Amino acid sequence: MRPVSARFLDAVRGSHKMVARVRVCASGQTGVNPAGVPLQLRGGDVKLDATAAVRGTASVTVVDEFPRTPSALLTPYGNELFIERGIDYGDGTREFVGLGYFRLTDVDQADARRLGEIRLTAEDRMGGLIEADVLQPFEFGPTATIAQVFDLLVKEVYPAAVIEFDFDANTPFGISHVVEKSRFEFLQDIVDSRARVWYWDHRGVLVVKKAPNPTVPVFRVNQGERGVLTQMSRGLTRKGVYNAVVATGEPAGELPPVRGVALDTNPYSPTRWDGPYGKVPKFYSSSFLTSTAQCEDAARAQLQRAQGLPYTVDFQAVVNSALEPLDVVAVEHDQFEDTEIHVLEQLTLPLVAGTAMSAATRQKLIGAPVV
Repeated sequence: MRPVSARFLDAVRGSHKMVARVRVCASGQTGVNPAGVPLQLRGGDVKLDATAAVRGTASVTVVDEFPRTPSALLTPYGNELFIERGIDYGDGTREFVGLGYFRLTDVDQADARRLGEIRLTAEDRMGGLIEADVLQPFEFGPTATIAQVFDLLVKEVYPAAVIEFDFDANTPFGISHVVEKSRFEFLQDIVDSRARVWYWDHRGVLVVKKAPNPTVPVFRVNQGERGVLTQMSRGLTRKGVYNAVVATGEPAGELPPVRGVALDTNPYSPTRWDGPYGKVPKFYSSSFLTSTAQCEDAARAQLQRAQGLPYTVDFQAVVNSALEPLDVVAVEHDQFEDTEIHVLEQLTLPLVAGTAMSAATRQKLIGAPVV
């Protein structure tokens, strides 16, 4: 969850006035107060999806001049939108939450005029890495480190990029690796091999880190007094639920391939490996996995992210713009016998008053051992 004050979280549960703002900025800035030009916002939303390569997309309507030159402010040749939503406390103070930086991709005007409503479509910076395939294959030698590879491949696209790792990224690979075409897929392979997730966060920083602990809720989605839940639906699906991961890799030299396996062995899990759910393995192979320990870590991490009931809950709620994908929430409903623990997979955060936040989640199994 993005950092906010206790006052903000308290205000979400009561009557409050929302505020939102959008600035168009030169590409590559970081932080939650970039230099930019404010736009006259009419509406729109930000969608965040932990299951997508591009985690964040935005669609906003503003009133401005339609761009007619390559250097115009809203021409989609590199400028970005910095989008915020927050609360006006009514005492002269406001608290904004940055939702992130989004590079302009499309500019549309339904009623052509010099000054009028314009719909802007934008996506987070991962889209730039996906587009920027390398022109020809090149090799990283065995002394190259993860930090060096990210610095080169990311900063060729975003020279001022700030990259944060939650592990030591300065250990040499030990073997050579070749980028064939897609820099995004090459970097994604590194991230998966280290049992991490990666995304551009609300500060414009590329973070590479472990997914949050699925046993620790950061927010309560509830009905009743000071509740935020307005509507809920639920369903069951096998899609994306597997109960084993086999990870394989290649060590240096002439040594045989390495391998690691993780199984859902919780005897109370309906998706347990030897249970009625059946055997549904996922296979993952990476040249960046060079030891059995790395294979086992990667397998456990991938299973941990997918492990759970084949049970999804979609809900609408009062907007809490501090929430983000992979946050764990406690869902309380009068039809539930107990509080349910869910991981947020998708969020839609509206930028206008009177519209609820929508979310898609998957229920997690708490305390289920993975071996």
